[in-house]
Amino acid sequence: MPTVGVEFAKVSYTVAGGRVLLRDVSLQLEAGTTTALLGRSGSGKTTLLRMVNGLVMPSEGKVSVAGKPAHEADLVALRRSIGYVIQETGLFPHMTIERNAGMALELAGHSKQEIEARVREVLPLVGLEYEEYRARYPWQLSGGQRQRVGLARALATDPAVLLMDEPFGALDPLTRAEMQTMLRDLLKKVGKTVLLVTHDLDEALYLAKRVVFLAVGVVVADLPAQEVARSENPQVRDYVHAVHRAVPV
Repeated sequence: MPTVGVEFAKVSYTVAGGRVLLRDVSLQLEAGTTTALLGRSGSGKTTLLRMVNGLVMPSEGKVSVAGKPAHEADLVALRRSIGYVIQETGLFPHMTIERNAGMALELAGHSKQEIEARVREVLPLVGLEYEEYRARYPWQLSGGQRQRVGLARALATDPAVLLMDEPFGALDPLTRAEMQTMLRDLLKKVGKTVLLVTHDLDEALYLAKRVVFLAVGVVVADLPAQEVARSENPQVRDYVHAVHRAVPV
């Protein structure tokens, strides 16, 4: 029986004024696999993702990571145990690439020797030569290279869970394709439980084993990636047709 890496059990989230952002979401993410969340802007994708590392707490229901309720965990320890990659990378402009990549380890109190050894490992994993990039600053890198550093930083603590919120959304199409290829190959090696938020259907199908569609805070489809294109679910078909429109002649 597959091991559950992350579980959402009847999760709902209501903000001030009574607006419901998520309603009764139940999902189990198999450990070591990638799940993509798709849906319109405002459908609740990022809110759901942020519940995994305790940046958002559900109004109802429970989120568990490796079988342990997130709301009962020490939030600092929980967040340090989960990799988090965002579109803007969040790199510190005044710090070198080496220090940016090792920041989570530095905050956790690791020695300089331990941090250097780990950064030597993770930079090549994302396609950056350690000696070439270690002393550079974020402003000296391209957008794709900065995103690689952000991914290296998320992997530095060797987390079991990796959260990715539109990680390649700001990149040009060719760089985005290169990053997707790099990430798919990397995930095959490292075996993380990945939750990926994206608006890009092709990206979801390329990277994920499973695709979950959200609409106004509700799960409207939950499919293996290979079944999305032939799904008869009207919401899934609308998404597929919107992405793969015929080009007028």
